[in-house]
Amino acid sequence: MKKNLPYVLLFSFAFALLLIARADVDQTKPLDLKYTAVDGTKIDLADLRGKVVLVDFWATWCPPCRGEVPNVVAAYKKYHDQGFEVVGVSLDQDKDALLTFTKANGMVWPQYFDGKGWDNEISKGFGIDSIPAMWLVGKDGKVITTNAREDLAGDVEKALKAP
Repeated sequence: MKKNLPYVLLFSFAFALLLIARADVDQTKPLDLKYTAVDGTKIDLADLRGKVVLVDFWATWCPPCRGEVPNVVAAYKKYHDQGFEVVGVSLDQDKDALLTFTKANGMVWPQYFDGKGWDNEISKGFGIDSIPAMWLVGKDGKVITTNAREDLAGDVEKALKAP
């Protein structure tokens, strides 16, 4: 077993890097995201510069995603008046399920929906391979973190205070 320890450690390190780098986003440039929401709202992150934005990749059929909804709703209610926005990218295939769930859970922000599930145009374009994936975008339009789940409220508060 001792003989294999270096290989086990190397594999573990490589796997950790894979998880960290799973999303295709350049954090040195503003995030380019444009879509028409399911309600017809035109979304362009460039128009939201000066605000802190959560990009939430999720689906109604995903138990961990559903578990994050109360945290996102609470952060939205607490910080929206201070310049915090949320935009959703739904990997659902059932539009009615999406609309019913978002309404029932107070998710008033715009949602992208194309009905393609894992072949969702936006999530696929950004290399999203697991959900929920929550990206926090700063006032400058650049991604602050691709893992806003750990401390969403704290990360939002810190980003809102940043120049």
